[in-house]
Amino acid sequence: MPEAPPAIPEAAFAALDALMARGAAFLGARHAILGGAMSWVSERNLVAALSNAGAFGVIACGAMAPERLAEEIAATRALTARPFGVNLITLHPQLEALVDVCLAAGVSHIVFAGGIPPGAAMKRAKDGGAKVICFAPALALARKLIRGGADALVIEGSEAGGHIGPVSLNVLAQEILPHVREVPVFVAGGIGRGEAILAYLEMGAAGAQLGTRFVCATESIAHPNFKRAFIRGAARDALPSVQLDERFPVIPVRALQNEGTKRFMAHQAEVLRRFQAGELTREAAQLDIEHFWAGALRRAVIEGDVENGSLMAGQSVGMVTREQPAAEIVAELIAQAAAALAARRCGP
Repeated sequence: MPEAPPAIPEAAFAALDALMARGAAFLGARHAILGGAMSWVSERNLVAALSNAGAFGVIACGAMAPERLAEEIAATRALTARPFGVNLITLHPQLEALVDVCLAAGVSHIVFAGGIPPGAAMKRAKDGGAKVICFAPALALARKLIRGGADALVIEGSEAGGHIGPVSLNVLAQEILPHVREVPVFVAGGIGRGEAILAYLEMGAAGAQLGTRFVCATESIAHPNFKRAFIRGAARDALPSVQLDERFPVIPVRALQNEGTKRFMAHQAEVLRRFQAGELTREAAQLDIEHFWAGALRRAVIEGDVENGSLMAGQSVGMVTREQPAAEIVAELIAQAAAALAARRCGP
């Protein structure tokens, strides 16, 4: 029989707690680990499970109407007494109404994603008593958001799943962490193990945000087919969408490659042919390209159509090897970080 791994000294867990103290206090959680907001996945069950496990769950509002969001918040609160947040897309046409829903329900943290949040929405959230978290893809924008009232920032690298920016977390962390001390900064993108969390904590991060790692939590409602795709997937399988012609921008989305991905390339080529033949205006062609993936994420996550749906996944997908309870995943991440810290400080 293989030898049991050596016990991790309690001092290592205490030292890790000290590194996470600022982020954990800000979130009101045991650990400074944010759940990434994933549409259709980050709903009441996973969010509550993460908060109950000592992390910090975040509801993905996405395109929900205010009434629907109110229902989801209430349902989540019925499953956990711990704090959780709500992620709002800044381009939502009812953004301020969604902020009001969060405030009325006593949501402690509002995460603004998908662009620079309007000043009015940020002020509304803060005046209502919520803490505001914003995404900062560059140092200049990080400083601007702090001046605008952001209480914390997330810097997300291109290794993340879903809609991504062009810069890796490795570079963003070096550009931003040494220069931003006014507010807690959480790192995101491609994080799948505790050793990576520790490395960024030691660089000055307040905590980490993980999404892909939690897709296969037992409590996640993602379809079994969707989970199997993640368990089988490797880092090299999670690639950003490709743009064929700069005249027709495609917002990069990182996802596991499937038949839908191949058809998207063919669809772009056909739309370009029709545009060049004068059959489509530029506006109609752009709209045609953008509508290709409409409803594709729901088809994959909820209906299990992993061939034609969108399998949004970060490059950490290769570290997802089985279905596990959320509490077990969180405990595993913390143990990995503490073990690395013990080895570094005490030697083998």
